[in-house]
Amino acid sequence: MSFHSQPAELTLMHNDDIDIHFPPSFTWGVATSAYQIEGAAAVDGRAPSIWDTFSHEPGKIIDGSNGDVACDHYHRYAEDVELIASLGVGAYRFSMSWSRVQPSGSGAWNEAGFDFYSRLLDALAAKGLAAHLTLYHWDLPQALQDEGGWLNRATCYHFAAYAAEVARRFGHRVATIATHNEPWCTAVLGHATGQFAPGIADPVAAVQVSHHLLLSHGLAMQAMRSVKPSAQLGIVLNQWTATPATDSAQDRDLAEMEYARSVQWYMDAIFKGRYPALALKHPDTQTLAIFENDFNDIKQPIDFLGVNYYTRAFVSGETPPRKPEAKLGLNDMGWETYPQGLTELLVGLHREYRLPPVYITENGMAVADRLEQGRVHDAPRIEYVRLHLDALRAVIAQGIDVRGYFYWSLMDNFEWNSGYAKRFGLLYVDYATQQRTFKDSALWYRDLIASERAAHAEAPAMALAGEG
Repeated sequence: MSFHSQPAELTLMHNDDIDIHFPPSFTWGVATSAYQIEGAAAVDGRAPSIWDTFSHEPGKIIDGSNGDVACDHYHRYAEDVELIASLGVGAYRFSMSWSRVQPSGSGAWNEAGFDFYSRLLDALAAKGLAAHLTLYHWDLPQALQDEGGWLNRATCYHFAAYAAEVARRFGHRVATIATHNEPWCTAVLGHATGQFAPGIADPVAAVQVSHHLLLSHGLAMQAMRSVKPSAQLGIVLNQWTATPATDSAQDRDLAEMEYARSVQWYMDAIFKGRYPALALKHPDTQTLAIFENDFNDIKQPIDFLGVNYYTRAFVSGETPPRKPEAKLGLNDMGWETYPQGLTELLVGLHREYRLPPVYITENGMAVADRLEQGRVHDAPRIEYVRLHLDALRAVIAQGIDVRGYFYWSLMDNFEWNSGYAKRFGLLYVDYATQQRTFKDSALWYRDLIASERAAHAEAPAMALAGEG
């Protein structure tokens, strides 16, 4: 639950009641990010990002690995685009490595880096695949981190300049451009807990970082609009509902604070031009520096909202925290499968913010996959996706404008501080040989998309037959 009464026109419907196809124009896709798949860390002028630095520090990555090679997508992109096309999807979501196209994060552009993305876009276009580009998926140029990174307000303006240049070059070749992917992760995991790059553990600093990320989003939106791209412009947020573990006042209060600080913090800033009053009562926010026009800059109209959903927050004040029953099990990350949370989340968000068009930009499951005799049997992943698509049908049935679904991820890859130990992909990657193998889930996803398209193709024919 997210502590908002549901409006009369929007109700939480049981998935069993939903028997509809997705709209004919619905976008089916897969998603990746630059540092997780590209490799080629020091090739063609690319400079280090904070994840290069962080992953090379002993003890930061669970399996001791790094993204120097990753899935070698930089050299294998043509093969990978063929694999994407063979899944029958219509779209590919990926991110640009800022330090590949602008090694210092300011100043000179690296044409060799831009050439790579131009070749990738050519390959996608040749297969009829729409490109959905993310400008920032956590890999800040190390040169900017050396100047304070996201704690330095100047980084916001460097980001806006980068966004404008990308929009100028590619804004007519991509379907969408998202400014940030999951700024909550950059702020909290990167600066409050130190689990992610740049590895800072300062919760007060993390709040300031979150503000600068939002400011950089707003400045980038304005900078991109100034070059008039045809691409739709927006942002991608990771979101969840917050469920109190018990009915105790403590758990209910903690859950409300969790939702306010994680979801409403970003949504209120973007859609309402302010931070939620409850979140501002948290002690970590008391030294937050906000300039006079910041919210005017942040509150820019967006063409779409990307939502990344994996599970809910189950909030307990006990020590150790109480765990959910997890009736549908846990994934290999230890996350509960909770598909109804996706319905609850989007219905609640639409009630509060009257959402623009929405894309589910990430949804997926880590499974302890094994390649056996050329096959990967990953039935739990298939069930996870099926249940979440049912939850999405329940949202669409209520008139909420959901435009597409991108499975995370196209292929197994460098899963941040988990290294290569966790596998989210539809394609199994043998990292020693870089061989990609379709998992059972990839074949299921391909067949699902084909069946959706066939249903829409049959509908006009049936209508015509009825007219006779």
